[in-house]
Amino acid sequence: MSIVTPWYNRDMLRLRVKEVAIEKGFSQGKLARAADMATNTLRAIYRDPYREVSTVTINKLAKALAVPVTELIEDVSEEVARKEMEETKKDSEE
Repeated sequence: MSIVTPWYNRDMLRLRVKEVAIEKGFSQGKLARAADMATNTLRAIYRDPYREVSTVTINKLAKALAVPVTELIEDVSEEVARKEMEETKKDSEE
């Protein structure tokens, strides 16, 4: 008998672009230029680190930040993701 993890209890991928950029001393504008991407796209990733992005985008960001792609992605539990999203939503409403 196998145990199936319910869809609501799965881990999620979280982008660490903002954290790594800050560690490396990149502003949003500087990173957007270095990665050759729209500032609005980067702003959206900063606001919602759980948003879906293409592999092309993540590769551009990793190259601009001089880090492996794996450093920009972390696996978090659904519970942690939900709490972070709720906090982000509250902050944007204030």
